[in-house]
Amino acid sequence: MTNYKILGTPFSIAGVTIRNRYAFSPVTTATMWDEKGNITPKFIRYMEDRAKGGFGLLLTGALTTDRTVDPYAATGAALMAAPEAFRETSRVLLDAVHAQNTKMFAQLTLGLGRNYPGLPSTSENIVFGTADQISPELTTEQIREKIRQLVEAAAFVKECGWDGIEVHAMHWGYLLDQFAMKCFNRRTDEYGGSWENMLRAAKEIVEGIKAVNGKDFPVGMRFSLETYVKDANQGLLTAEGERGRTLEESIMCTKMLESYGYDYLSVDTGVYDSFWYACSPMYIPQSFMFDMAEKCTKAVNIPVICGGRMNDAAACAKAIEEGKFTAVTLGRPGIADPEYPNKAIAGKIETIRPCIACNAGCFKSVCMDAAPMTCAVNPIAANEIELDLKPGNGKKNVAVVGGGVAGMEAARTAARRGYDVTLYEKSGHLGGHIVEAGAHPFKKEIKQLNDWYQRELKEYDVKVVLNCDVNAETLKNSGADAVIIATGSVTSVPPIPGIEKAISALDAINHPEKLGSNIVIAGGGLVGCEIGYDEVLKGKQVTVVELMGDIMAAGAAAPLPNIMMIKAEFAARNVRVLTKTKVTEFCDDGIMVEKEDGTTEKIPADTMINALGFRPDNALAKELEGCANVCAVGDVNGAANILKAVAEGYKAANGI
Repeated sequence: MTNYKILGTPFSIAGVTIRNRYAFSPVTTATMWDEKGNITPKFIRYMEDRAKGGFGLLLTGALTTDRTVDPYAATGAALMAAPEAFRETSRVLLDAVHAQNTKMFAQLTLGLGRNYPGLPSTSENIVFGTADQISPELTTEQIREKIRQLVEAAAFVKECGWDGIEVHAMHWGYLLDQFAMKCFNRRTDEYGGSWENMLRAAKEIVEGIKAVNGKDFPVGMRFSLETYVKDANQGLLTAEGERGRTLEESIMCTKMLESYGYDYLSVDTGVYDSFWYACSPMYIPQSFMFDMAEKCTKAVNIPVICGGRMNDAAACAKAIEEGKFTAVTLGRPGIADPEYPNKAIAGKIETIRPCIACNAGCFKSVCMDAAPMTCAVNPIAANEIELDLKPGNGKKNVAVVGGGVAGMEAARTAARRGYDVTLYEKSGHLGGHIVEAGAHPFKKEIKQLNDWYQRELKEYDVKVVLNCDVNAETLKNSGADAVIIATGSVTSVPPIPGIEKAISALDAINHPEKLGSNIVIAGGGLVGCEIGYDEVLKGKQVTVVELMGDIMAAGAAAPLPNIMMIKAEFAARNVRVLTKTKVTEFCDDGIMVEKEDGTTEKIPADTMINALGFRPDNALAKELEGCANVCAVGDVNGAANILKAVAEGYKAANGI
């Protein structure tokens, strides 16, 4: 029997008591600041909700302290650029958090280094994601100045009432991490060469902070225990060939960091070049960090907080009980459900809204789309003020047509507002396409999401009518005050000769027993690639054919960590990928393709899969077009992803 109560026991960091074993990871929202340097009400509400949800420790995302060396210092984003604004709004934030008996640490960064163009690095290094851009090398004087400014900011942070500091970061390949990786630090001064020199900046930072703030003020380090990097833009799927920092070297470094005065370590793994470990998609198993974290815990005498696919509360409770690590840090699961800790500690695991590790709203929105953060399963995340649930507007009957994720979210939201809701689904089950999406063994969280929605519908007394292909006339005569159409999408069947000989992507997922040993997949979007990944893991021979210039680029483009891992796995497992290639015919024993140069080829296969996308099932929506109080949500507006479907379902129901 799982001892969930252990997750609610306190622990101490440098004499500061953290009320339970849950920390909220330092995740950048892109909404923390306004143009005057104030911490925004939006960010305060976001953090307050997670304090109320039970997190014992909250951390900011990385706060810039450098105002002179890095080019971005000129933008005013530096912490000290508007000190009075920071001081006053820190008080409001910390008062809200402290009222919940939650502590909050500021994460201060030395810089981002070669992870982004134009920023200086430890040495002249290739910028991540580029072929020929080079980061300039920091001078010795510039390093000292950056450290001085970080220490100055740390003193100000304490003065403003913050409970501690986490140094950003010897993880994810950021600047401080670049000092501690052999492939990116080729310096010959006191900051390069030996491990003592490579960790000198980290040592001088903590010594400086302790000198100004006192030895009892908590200072931690965010630290990657294995970098999984061979070289710039060359990540590793296994630790073999590691040229960044091996686990053994990292364990040695953790002992050194403790000796320097760091009060805790928040450990994870990976760098940008191995993004699938740094910001792990669902293809990486839950709890994969446990063994590494245990080795760290045995090596040091300070708390070890473990992060990285930690959303199995039962496994985490058992690991803490066994002494593998001290506490858990949750990023994406805490975005998906701010009440995660309260629910986990109470053992109410089935009530936790599951993070599906899709990286679509949290990572992609901020890091790829330069937009504020959101969440695929929690549409109000980081937008709680603007999108908060509205009280119901009187007694109303709401009809929702379609039991996919958009329809279930719409029905749930309308019911939470106090409306009487009927959900019509033409099949015999709920879930729509997330049934197929959750069928892959590596996507079990999507199945959990479907289960969670169905539990929520029962909780809020939504009337569910299955096997009901409702029509426009029925809806018009139903007496519903509002109708939400969420009829989803169906497989696209373009006019390609012989396409009827192919198995649809949905059929392939639902009936893997139909698939042979030599598979060709027409369509290299996310659906097609995940089918290919699932099958190649079983030892099948797989070819993926894509018309566009790259795989996973059509439709709603996939997040970078997901793309990088699929590509790395395909390369390692000899999946043949043909891009800029058109499928011209499906034959009995393979497909004919035309390549960019006009040449043709027949690709033999015993199974052909049509993964050429989906088209909206919008016949009912068109019939009701122009009717008052009718709106369409999800794939019926254009096939997309869970993020779009959930957001549209929520907003439609919240607007009734």
